Amino acid sequence: MPPVIDPALKDKPANPPVVVPSGGGNNIIVRPVQRGNPVLEAIKHVGKEYGDIVADFQVGRTTGVLFLSLKYHRLHPEYVHTRIEKLGHSYTLRILLILCDVSEHRDPIRELTKTCLINNITVIVAFSVEEAGHYLATFKQFEHRPPDMIKERVDKDYNSVLRSALTSISKVNKTDVETLRTSFGSFADIARASSDQLSNLPGFGQVKVKNIKNAFEKPIRNKATSALPFAPSQASSSYQSSQASSAAPSQAAASQRSSTAGVGSSATASSPSPVWDIELDLN
Repeated sequence: MPPVIDPALKDKPANPPVVVPSGGGNNIIVRPVQRGNPVLEAIKHVGKEYGDIVADFQVGRTTGVLFLSLKYHRLHPEYVHTRIEKLGHSYTLRILLILCDVSEHRDPIRELTKTCLINNITVIVAFSVEEAGHYLATFKQFEHRPPDMIKERVDKDYNSVLRSALTSISKVNKTDVETLRTSFGSFADIARASSDQLSNLPGFGQVKVKNIKNAFEKPIRNKATSALPFAPSQASSSYQSSQASSAAPSQAAASQRSSTAGVGSSATASSPSPVWDIELDLN
């Protein structure tokens, strides 16, 4: 495998000329060598034109995409390194679009990711030609959109918060939330509703009613608190009642160890023994 691109790229111009697409800038510029690439047919809802660019696809004035098929990469592993070297410092956002068209893809994708991390390139993996074309079209369509457009919008009104809280319960959809709201009124009344009341509502079966009741009534416990240990006295009495015949010698031995431990603890009251010393004595 060829070596990773070295720092010699620093000598290349930092701001190479940018090709401006015609037609108001709404077209993806395609490198001429990509003619015949089936990905071109999968690019929908945006225009395409050919231009002399260093990337394979220019999906924005500052965004360039290199395209690589893993099947081609397996035959010509040096190709991607040559392309990255020619790319230099072009574009602010640099993307390597990988078409995963081989079965054994984990190792080559791992190596390509390492190379891209060193050269400040973002990796996107597509598992079909249609998916690759969709990525290219989406980048172009969102070229001038603000970054907070994909931020989750959370409404602050009561009905929206109620809908968000109740739909987090399994099997409960927005229609069910409206049924609950119109039937009981408030969130507190919904939480206090009985199973019979919920079962009488349209669209509320046994599973849905059970999920709602569990959400409001089932204790919240993690794995650490799911099984509480017995108190020493309870454990001892339980053991004595169930194992009366074999308890006598065990208790005698435990009593002897306890007295011995007591002497040791009183002698070293000022400086308690570390945990591993105690464990050693017990063993």
